[in-house]
Amino acid sequence: MYTILVCDDEKEIVDAIEIYLAQEGFRVLKAYDGEQALDQLKKNEVHLLILDLMMPKMDGIHAIMQIRKTSGIPIIILSAKSQDTDKVLGLNLGADDYISKPFNPLELVARVKSQIRRYTDLGSISQDSGEKIYRTGGLVINDDRKEVTVDGEPVKLTRIEYSILLFLVKNQGKVFSIEQIYEEIWKEEAYGADNTVTVHIRHIREKIEIDPKNPKYLKVIWGIGYKVEKI
Repeated sequence: MYTILVCDDEKEIVDAIEIYLAQEGFRVLKAYDGEQALDQLKKNEVHLLILDLMMPKMDGIHAIMQIRKTSGIPIIILSAKSQDTDKVLGLNLGADDYISKPFNPLELVARVKSQIRRYTDLGSISQDSGEKIYRTGGLVINDDRKEVTVDGEPVKLTRIEYSILLFLVKNQGKVFSIEQIYEEIWKEEAYGADNTVTVHIRHIREKIEIDPKNPKYLKVIWGIGYKVEKI
């Protein structure tokens, strides 16, 4: 049974989300501000966090900053703010997904399942005797160990960043649109996916490229999409 921590200062919303998730077999923990969420994470094994941005005591922004110092659990931001700038801010802080209030409960449950599936898949240990290694130039991905290095130096990526980079490296030389990347990684139709994918691509570049503005590996094909160069 997977444990979901729901954090929102509106008790009615937390209770409603608990009902929908419990019906799907999830165990639900509750918190009503960022400090309570951090406390729950210290005391319990949590597999995913649903977090509001605007809360008393400690808001969601500062909570994410604290969580990402020690944990890579999936974080879905749930907020009344629907502007693109807020979505980008949440993703920049390390959130994995974003849903605006009012939300469709079925969509929320589907996104939770998608994040849990991806989290457990990336955390699993391969049973293969040989290691799956993908490389282009000095960029190397050991998919069994979930390790990325550039010119021998380790690179720390989030799960989403890793999934995007692995997909592109496996298909190096091929160009994929933002919609194709989103549907491959998130396993759902791409509606308004531009910011989500673009932010993650920028983060990947900042971590693997010597000069992110003049990338060697992860390149944009203007008007079409992205590709990892075959070197």
